Amino acid sequence: MIQAALETGLRQTMTRLVRPLLHPAVPVGIQRRLVSKAYLTSIPPRGTRFEDFTAEGLAMTRVCHSDSPHGVVLYFHGGGYIIGSPRTHRGITGHLAKASGAMVIVPDYRLAPENPYPAALDDAETVYLALLDEGHPPETLSLAGDSAGGGLAVALAMRLRDKGLPLPSSLMVMSPWTDLSNAQLYSPECEPVLQRSWIDKAARLYCGSEPVSNPYISPVYGDLSGLPPLLIQAGSQEILLNDAQRLANAASRDSVDARLEIYNSLWHVFQVHAGQLGRATEALETAGQFIRRHFPS
Repeated sequence: MIQAALETGLRQTMTRLVRPLLHPAVPVGIQRRLVSKAYLTSIPPRGTRFEDFTAEGLAMTRVCHSDSPHGVVLYFHGGGYIIGSPRTHRGITGHLAKASGAMVIVPDYRLAPENPYPAALDDAETVYLALLDEGHPPETLSLAGDSAGGGLAVALAMRLRDKGLPLPSSLMVMSPWTDLSNAQLYSPECEPVLQRSWIDKAARLYCGSEPVSNPYISPVYGDLSGLPPLLIQAGSQEILLNDAQRLANAASRDSVDARLEIYNSLWHVFQVHAGQLGRATEALETAGQFIRRHFPS
C-alpha cells in the first residue's frame, strides 16, 4: 500500500513539476538549470563514490559502489540531446553501479543546439575507444543509457560494428528514443513526463540538416545484426513505448539476443526513482544482473 501511494505521489510530481518544464516554449538554457534541480530528488545509494575528471577533452564522471569494481559500463544520460549531464544522473548511475558491481563512466557529451549531430555520437565513440586504449578488453565493457542516451548507446554499437571495431559485451537501454521522427508514438492512458511538442523540438535541434531516418540518429531504421545482447526497459505510461517495442522487433528481426521488459503503470525513465520506488530499484537490479552475466567471470 505504501509503494502504491508512493507511485501515485511521484506520478503527480512528474506531471505537475517536470512535464511543464519540458515544453518547447521554455528556453533550453532555463530547462537545463531547472531540470538539474529536479534531479536532486534522484538519490544514489549510500557509499557510492563519484569522481569528476577530464579525458579526451571531455568532462566525465566515474561512479563506483564496490571497492573492487568488475567491468566498465559506459553510460549515456538522457535529455533529448539538449539537456542533462552526469550530475543530473547521479542517482540512476549510482544504483546501476551498485547493481552491476561495475565502474560506471558517464561522459558529459556535447549537446544541441550548440553541437548538433554527430557531436554526441563522436564523443561517445571517442570515450569508448579511449577505454579500449586504456587496456579494458571489450568483453569487460557494456553500453547503457536512458531516453536519448539509450538511442545513443545503440547508435554507437552500430557505428562500432560498421567500422569493424570491437563490440562491448552487452547493451542495456531504458525508455530509449530510437525514432526521432516521432512518427509512431504510443498513446498511453497518461504521460507524466514527455510532451510531443518538446521531443519534436529536441529532434530538430539535434538533427539539424541531417535526415531523421539516418540509422545513427534513429536506430530503428538501421540494421542491428551483429550487435551484442540487448536489454530494453520501458514504462507503459510513456509516449516512447513504441520506440522500445520497435527496437525489440528490429533486434529480433536481425537475430540479436534481445529482451523487452515493460513495467505497467510506470513512466518515462522511472528508474530515476530507484532507492525510493521498489519497482524502479528492482528494474536496475535486473539491469545489473544482465550486465554482470555478460562480463567474463
